[in-house]
Amino acid sequence: MILYDPFHVVQTKYLFLTGKGGVGKTSVACATAVALADAGKKVLLISTDPASNLQDVFSMELTNKATPIAAVPNLAVANLDPVQAAAEYRESVIGPYRGLLPEAALRNMEEQLSGSCTVEIAAFNEFTNFLTDEAVACGYDHIIFDTAPTGHTLRMLQLPSAWSQFIQKSKHGASCLGQLSGLESRKELYKQAVQTLADGDRTTMLLVARPDALPLKEAARASKELAALGIANQQLIVNGLLASWDDDATKTLYEKQQAALKAIPEAIADLPRFQIPLRTYNITGLDHVRALLKGEVKEAATELTLERVQPLQAVIDDLEAHQRKVIFTMGKGGVGKTTVAAAIALGLARRGHRVHLTTTDPAAHLQYVVSQTDNLTLSHIDQGEELKKYQDEVLSQAKANGLGPSDLAYIEEDLRSPCTQEIAVFHAFADIVEAADDQIVVIDTAPTGHTLLLLESTESYDREIRRTHGSTPPSVQHLLPRLKGDETEVVIVTLPEATPVYEALRLEADLKRTKLRSKWWVINKSFYQARTTSPLLKAKASHEIAWINKVDDHTQGHTALIAWRPDEVRGEVLGKL
Repeated sequence: MILYDPFHVVQTKYLFLTGKGGVGKTSVACATAVALADAGKKVLLISTDPASNLQDVFSMELTNKATPIAAVPNLAVANLDPVQAAAEYRESVIGPYRGLLPEAALRNMEEQLSGSCTVEIAAFNEFTNFLTDEAVACGYDHIIFDTAPTGHTLRMLQLPSAWSQFIQKSKHGASCLGQLSGLESRKELYKQAVQTLADGDRTTMLLVARPDALPLKEAARASKELAALGIANQQLIVNGLLASWDDDATKTLYEKQQAALKAIPEAIADLPRFQIPLRTYNITGLDHVRALLKGEVKEAATELTLERVQPLQAVIDDLEAHQRKVIFTMGKGGVGKTTVAAAIALGLARRGHRVHLTTTDPAAHLQYVVSQTDNLTLSHIDQGEELKKYQDEVLSQAKANGLGPSDLAYIEEDLRSPCTQEIAVFHAFADIVEAADDQIVVIDTAPTGHTLLLLESTESYDREIRRTHGSTPPSVQHLLPRLKGDETEVVIVTLPEATPVYEALRLEADLKRTKLRSKWWVINKSFYQARTTSPLLKAKASHEIAWINKVDDHTQGHTALIAWRPDEVRGEVLGKL
C-alpha cells in the first residue's frame, strides 16, 4: 500500500469523499484541496457535513457561498449547512398544508422530515447546484465534496415523485418518505447530477476508512451500494496507519491494524488502496493541513481543566443511587457503546441487582465481552431479521390498502433507510423491556430522538386521522411514556476527538427534543488516561486534552474517562473501567 498522493489519485474534475464518522474525511478533503491549490490548480472545496469543522481548519468564517482562502490563493471553500437547508426545505413542504390538515397531521409530517435522511437529501439539493452549474465547472480544475451522498439517498432521488397523492391516501408506518416531498421541479437537475456521479471520466469516489474492522465494513457497504448505481470509479484511503511501534502498546495496535487489513472485506479488497500515516495532532490550521500528507507538526499540550478524572464506576454509582431501571448507551458506531453497556450491566449485577443486557451486536460478540452470571442475563436483537419482519408488515398493509406501483416503489426504498431499521429494532427493544419489568434493562444502541418522536407522532396521527395503515405496537406505546419518567437515563459515549464529540452533541440535542434524561458522558479510548510511554501516543494524548475539557465543561463535571487499551476490553477488565 503506497502513500496517498493527490496528484496521482485525483484525475477527475469532481471528487467525493465518503466514510464512517470520525475516519478523517474532512482532514483528507482539506489536505487534498490545499495540495492541489498549492500546485497551481483552481480548487473549490465544499462540505456538507453537519459536524464540519472547516471554519476551525481555515481559521475563518465560512458560508454556503464559495469563499476565497487568502493563504491559499487558488482555493475557495463553501461550508453548506445541511441542518439549516433541511429546516428551510421542511417548511417549503409543510407550508402549503397549513390550515388544510389537522395539527396532529402536520406534526407527523414535520417529524417525517426531521431525520438524517432528510438532512442528506437537503444537502444534496444544495450541492446539486455546484454539481450541475456549468459556470462553476468552468471556473475550477477540481471540485471536491466532503461527504458524499449514500446509495439510499441516490436511489430515493431516482424514484418518481408522487408524494402529493401519497400523503392524501395513506399513512403507511415507514420512517423517511416525507423528505422527497415537492422535488418534482428539480427532477431533471437530480438526473443530471446522478449521471455526473456515475461518469468515471468526470467523478472519483474516495472511500476513507481507518485500519479497523468497523470503518472498513462501512466502506465496503458504501462501495457496494454506489457500484450498484453505476458509480464504479472508486479508490480507498486508509487513514491513521501505524508503520512501526516503539513499545508494547503500539506493537499491539500495529498488529490489530494489520489484522484488520488482512481481513479487509471482499467488496473493497481490489480497489486501488492508499495510506496516510497516523498523526498525533488534530487537523486545524493550514500548517497541520499541509503536514497531514507530508509529516509531523509538534505542538505544546494544554492542561486539563477538570477538577478530577472520574472512572466509569462514578456513573454506575449515580445510576444506582437514582434507581434507574432502563439505561441506554448512545453514540456513533465505533465509540465503544457495547463495551460501556456491558461494563455498566456487570457493575450493577455485582451489586446484587437483577440486570438484563441486550444489544444489536451478534450474541457471540456480546458473550465474548461479558458472561452471564446469577444476576446478569444477555440477549441480542438480529437487526436484519427485525428489519425484514417490519418491511414485510408495512408492505403487506400498503398492498392491502390498494396503493399503486409508484407509491409502493417509494415505500420499498424508504424501508431501506437507517431510520426504518432503527424503528424496527426499537420495536424489539420495547418487547424486551415489557417482558423484563422486574429487572434493570441496559440497552446497547439507543434510538435517536427522531425515532422516538416519529413513533409518538405516528401514534397521535393515528388517533386523530383514524387510519389503519400501520400501527404502533402496545409495547412501544407503553415504553414511550416510561422513557420520559424517572426510571430512564441515557449515557452518551464518545471519543476525545472533534468529530465524535460534535456528533454526540447533535445526538444529545436530538434527545432533548424528546425530554429524555442524559446526565453522563463517557469519553472512551483515551490515550491521555492510558498514561502511555510511547512518544507517538503521548503526543496524540496531548491533543485529546482540549476535547476532554470541552466535554467536561459541557456536562458540568459529569464526565467519565476510560483509558485506551491495546488489548480487548472484556471479562474482568470491564469491572476496572
